[in-house]
Amino acid sequence: MDFLRPASWEEALAAKAEHPTAVPIAGGTDVMVEINFDHRRPEYLLDLNRIGELSEWEVGQENVRLGASVPYSHIMEHLRTELPGLALASHTVASPQIRNRGGVGGNLGTASPAGDAHPALLAAGAEVEAVSVRGTRMIPIDAFYTGVKRNALAPDELIRAVHIKKADGPQQYSKVGTRNAMVIAVCAFGLALHPETRTVRTGIGSAAPTPVRAKEAEEFLNAALEEGGFWDSRTIITPSIAAQFATLAAGACNPIDDVRGTASYRRHAVGIMARRTLGWTWESYRGTGRSTEGAA
Repeated sequence: MDFLRPASWEEALAAKAEHPTAVPIAGGTDVMVEINFDHRRPEYLLDLNRIGELSEWEVGQENVRLGASVPYSHIMEHLRTELPGLALASHTVASPQIRNRGGVGGNLGTASPAGDAHPALLAAGAEVEAVSVRGTRMIPIDAFYTGVKRNALAPDELIRAVHIKKADGPQQYSKVGTRNAMVIAVCAFGLALHPETRTVRTGIGSAAPTPVRAKEAEEFLNAALEEGGFWDSRTIITPSIAAQFATLAAGACNPIDDVRGTASYRRHAVGIMARRTLGWTWESYRGTGRSTEGAA
């Protein structure tokens, strides 16, 4: 196994073009696990730790440009207001040591359905900035996941950043695991209210071959909130609407049985998380002042 250490972004792109099978490594929290268990033995590792710009972020008027290697701990500390859903998801990532090393780019590159960042990115409607020596393109998050641990990147492309719209409403994230830390999600759910467009977006993790949105649940809830005048009145969402939203969210799952949980449990848990996160975000939107942070 050869180890490539580019000193600049341009060198990294050139190395990836020359060695398309090279596996990028920055935090290494996903890649090294696979290598240590001999699940993966790449011919080349492409070390991106000397590329400083990947660890930078920029808060614009409407969007946050988040470098691929910005550690989860930085998101928690500096971007809680702009990216509340992703900040909550970051809290659930492994241990403090890993949160100081791992970043969203690694989650995206690995494209595991259990990646903690995916539900929050789907709910927020992110875009992935993919770059090669041929140029730059923006990949909508909905089109990024193409299969089990597969993504839409071309062989010569690297992730430079993720572009995420600043939150214009409450966001939530919930995760079920066998313990409170250092755990792969049994399932996870992210929800974001977008009052400017009067829409709701969701993200589901570890309950389908890829991270997915509960689109039918979103469509139902968007129509119910609009027809009922809830965005303007800010009244409590009726239990029947919340229950139907939860049922449709659970129906969006296509889980498997494995050592962490059964398919039926995952569907049930996603429904519970959908109802709870809807309640937390809507109470926050109503302006009650109640704390809405939490994880199932």
